[in-house]
Amino acid sequence: MKVAILVGSLRENSYNKTLATFIQNRYVKDIDGELLDLNLPLYNEDLESDLPADVVAFKKKVHDADAVLFVTPEYNHSISGVLKNAIDWASRITPDLKEKPGFIVGASMGGLGTVRAQMHLRQILDTMGMRILPANEVFISAAHTKFDEKGDLIDEGTVAFLDSVVANFVAFYERNK
Repeated sequence: MKVAILVGSLRENSYNKTLATFIQNRYVKDIDGELLDLNLPLYNEDLESDLPADVVAFKKKVHDADAVLFVTPEYNHSISGVLKNAIDWASRITPDLKEKPGFIVGASMGGLGTVRAQMHLRQILDTMGMRILPANEVFISAAHTKFDEKGDLIDEGTVAFLDSVVANFVAFYERNK
């Protein structure tokens, strides 16, 4: 399954980027994941008639993917502007997200582990007709204690739970493709 991975943080040492890379590497047999560059120009309808090259490349990768993994931080009880901007580009002109299966994960140093951001993200994606994996929320709290210096997720309970969620997503994808 070819998966476009959208990480809502541009920060080099982001726990969400680390989580995305961990997922990309651990589940390589099930997921052919590609972390997409979300450093895109701000969405502007005036640009739709002549899309910037980086937006064209981004939209093609999302369109060609079988599924999308959203890896979201939580900024002010919501998703980041970077992730919202990418979703706005992916939803315009051609509906690259409509009917596409997806799942959501997030990591935070805080105790709620991106709960509010993920609820908001589900609301946004629902308006586009995405098929988001239900009842498999991955909220990694205290992320600074759960990754080692190499970027491996070292909390065995979290890894086991993530294993089950990825297996559930692969089955969800197979049932809905």
